[in-house]
Amino acid sequence: MIRIGLAGWGDHPTLYKESGAARNKLASYSRWLNCVEVDSTFYAVQSQELMHRWAKDTPAEFRFVVKAYQGMTGHARGGGSGYKPFPSEAAMFEAFRESIVPLQEAGKLAAVLFQYPPWFDCTRQHVDMIRKAKQQMGEVPCALEFRHQSWFAPEMREKTLDFTQREGWMHTVCDEPQAGDGSVPIVEAATDEQATIVRLHGRNAEGWVSAGQPNWRDVRYLYRYNEEELQDWAERLHRLEQLSQTVFILFNNNSGGDAADNALQLMRMLGQVPPRGAFETVKPAEKAEQLELFD
Repeated sequence: MIRIGLAGWGDHPTLYKESGAARNKLASYSRWLNCVEVDSTFYAVQSQELMHRWAKDTPAEFRFVVKAYQGMTGHARGGGSGYKPFPSEAAMFEAFRESIVPLQEAGKLAAVLFQYPPWFDCTRQHVDMIRKAKQQMGEVPCALEFRHQSWFAPEMREKTLDFTQREGWMHTVCDEPQAGDGSVPIVEAATDEQATIVRLHGRNAEGWVSAGQPNWRDVRYLYRYNEEELQDWAERLHRLEQLSQTVFILFNNNSGGDAADNALQLMRMLGQVPPRGAFETVKPAEKAEQLELFD
């Protein structure tokens, strides 16, 4: 099964053109796509109440890929300060695990995505950190995404994949600009029979290295996949589908609002239809005209 989704649900105007659609964006989103990546959990551990609301606002077959809190992936550097506002690493992991319980109980948690930072290179210390992180997550399904090229250097590619599988992680296949050490190639592989994650970040090489610039959010993921590129991905997805029961493909190329359009384009290519049953939308003015017919 191939599930198509986006990174977040708040910033995709293509999906909210119909009257009232923006009032509850997650509910409206779930009528277009059947999975989503949650990014807010990277910046703060969210409350169980919020997770419960997300579960309630989506249909039974909907799935969430939840990003791990930044302190859990080494983004907050500086020793113990990376655990703040928690007193310890153990307390941080415990708080995160407790926060996602409502999604687990609803059967809607696809995976927790551990996206490690660009400086997180392939070293013994970092291997041990990954191993410890998985141990602290227990039986929670987890996906692993690297940003440093050393993990998939020719001599390390198979070793990294073997480690990922052995430690019980899902492999995350990434499509991103090839811009030095802080990027990885497309590694078409699966390490988990149940699921594989695919994340499409775009191919804007200049924007990819804009971290630290005032407008980095506006340019980092500024890219629209063309027909040929999406067709290549449709073929890759079919191959990955032979290796994992479910393949989640998540479009993160949304600096210019392209993610939703690309997702729906790929859906058509794969012969899928949105959960709502149709791609066509009814504009508010058109609805008004239809109602006037019965006045």
